[in-house]
Amino acid sequence: MPYTAPGDVVRVEDGKLAEIVSPGPHRATPVCRHFGTCGGCALQHLDEQTYRTFKRDLVIQALAQRGIENPTVNAPIVVAPKTRRRAALKAAKKNGETKIGFNARASHAIVDMHECHVLTPELFALTAKLRPLMHSLLREGENADLHITEADNGFDLSLKMRRANAPAVVSQIAQRAQQMGIVRVTSGAEPLAEFETPQLRIANADIRLPPECFLQPTREAELALQALVLEAAGNARNIADLFCGIGTFALPLAARARVHAADSDGAMIDALTTAARAIQGVKPLTPERRDLFRRPLLPGELNKFDTIVLDPPRAGAAAQIEQIAKSKAARVIYVSCNPASFARDARTLIDGGYKLGPVTPVDQFLWSAQLELAAYFER
Repeated sequence: MPYTAPGDVVRVEDGKLAEIVSPGPHRATPVCRHFGTCGGCALQHLDEQTYRTFKRDLVIQALAQRGIENPTVNAPIVVAPKTRRRAALKAAKKNGETKIGFNARASHAIVDMHECHVLTPELFALTAKLRPLMHSLLREGENADLHITEADNGFDLSLKMRRANAPAVVSQIAQRAQQMGIVRVTSGAEPLAEFETPQLRIANADIRLPPECFLQPTREAELALQALVLEAAGNARNIADLFCGIGTFALPLAARARVHAADSDGAMIDALTTAARAIQGVKPLTPERRDLFRRPLLPGELNKFDTIVLDPPRAGAAAQIEQIAKSKAARVIYVSCNPASFARDARTLIDGGYKLGPVTPVDQFLWSAQLELAAYFER
């Protein structure tokens, strides 16, 4: 049950937690004043060992549901608090007051954020600066979605609201955004104000970020996942990086092997292509725009690679995995943000003749029930 810990004695009414009669030995004091109301965190009430066990068990249970018993699942790598560099926040103006923050748990109500132990200090500080800006931009009863990324050279803000393109709104944004360290504001694909292109350093390349592009939520987890992928790749010479995004794995892998990188997002492929042309001292890196759900690489194409890396969205990569299972590729390295879809795809690979190696959970979705992981398979 939500907000309970092993050993708690509780009172339940109508299927919901009504009272903790006696706290158990594994309960901890939440670090944030908003915990229990804000929907951003669900597990701050667990002690450290119980929390880590819970995260590891997410992987073990998902694999067991697919009949994969006794897997080697390492202890989770847990990122530090206040390291998340991306956030999808809500803002709303009601009764003359503007709130900005995450939604409340199981609600569309906004918890006005005055404390956060997940976001980087810089990103959290930006929310306080955005509150008065949004108050002036929003009319009574209006709301907005704010997707914010902390790049290496400033913040990138994607703003979704009615009238976002209105001249008065654009004028205010242009006047005030740069003072807050925001280097670009977009609405959809349309720029409202751009002082610099947001950039991110990956391996030895500077990537110019497309609006709302995918990247790992924390820099710390990104480095941990890169290290796991590089270790698993070993002495591979010819690698396919599928669902490659902006090159999180393709760029460091290219320092040692030929890499063919594919993704359906044209803007991210363009960003990777531009970065790949600018760097020196790496093996050939060939980006390709390709919808791997509708047009996965087939065995004849996959057989050119000794190692396949993939990092698909939460839904997993069922169509592509089916083709990989028929291929002769010696090793498959899988990075996933959803243990359930990973377990489904792992079953397909195992049934196709692959053996699952160690799985390493990487907890960059701090105090939530979400989890990243990295694993490899060998023929």
